[in-house]
Amino acid sequence: MQMNREDLLKSYSTMRTIRDFEERVHEEFASGDIPGFVHLYAGEEASAVGVCSHLENRDVIASTHRGHGHCIAKGCDTREMMLELYGRGEGLCGGKGGSMHIADIEKGMLGANGIVGAGPPLICGAALTAKYKKTGGVAVAFFGDGGSNQGTTLESYNLAKVWNLPVIFVVEDNGYAEATSSSYAVAGDQLDRATGFGMPSARVDGHDYFAVREAAGEMIERARTGGGPSLLHVMLDRFFGHFEGDAMTYRAEGEVQNIRDNKDCLKIFRKRVTEAGLLTDEQLDKIDTDVMAHINACIDESKTASPPSLSTLTTDVYISY
Repeated sequence: MQMNREDLLKSYSTMRTIRDFEERVHEEFASGDIPGFVHLYAGEEASAVGVCSHLENRDVIASTHRGHGHCIAKGCDTREMMLELYGRGEGLCGGKGGSMHIADIEKGMLGANGIVGAGPPLICGAALTAKYKKTGGVAVAFFGDGGSNQGTTLESYNLAKVWNLPVIFVVEDNGYAEATSSSYAVAGDQLDRATGFGMPSARVDGHDYFAVREAAGEMIERARTGGGPSLLHVMLDRFFGHFEGDAMTYRAEGEVQNIRDNKDCLKIFRKRVTEAGLLTDEQLDKIDTDVMAHINACIDESKTASPPSLSTLTTDVYISY
């Protein structure tokens, strides 16, 4: 799938933004300034950006507890995201959602979700709306290998196929459901599950942005044109633990360092585009510098911003129809 230089630069910038956002949150959370729990997406950037590079504001996604990368890939404002993580009044959700419930409906980001397997049913509802209103929109559910075992997910496969909904189910398989290996806990093959429901499917290397983008593009186009749901099984790795503070005793010695050295999607992307003469190291280095400066500024502002006022305590609790 051909990409111009502008698209390549944007894709790298978005992946770099996710990486630096997560790396800095990792550092800042250790200081105790960020309330609640955070689950970091670093290492998985190529999946979110590869899929969301095909999406528009009319399209929607549902995320997981590990949702920062999906938010950024879908176009959410990183300043407002950081303010949200710090629980500030100017945050994306008014400082009330925090990391695991961050959302931006205007951008088509229906929200991160602390309930495993909660996204697929929501996405079926959004896809039904798009189909009924003939908007041409598609709906994407991101979930992990653990979420793939939930009854809500399997029921969503069935519903999406029966109603021929414009849905893409993206299984981000990072090898562990918390501390349990997916090789132990997931019976059978993810692609066979899709076949059982009559859905097209594909497995891709989640460290390869271009592989994810190409496979996702085909599925999204098929969904837009009435071809129904598909399943994308993305094999990838997370750099950090399941949550911040996870000692990762279940991972082999040197495992994470090997992933950082040899399976870093940003390094792989850089090598591909520079060796092909599509982009230069200087162009990518400038993006690195600019993104880090922006993330640092977001953190500086978030540390001193005001919390939500007491007058907003009971707002945004229930929707008024």
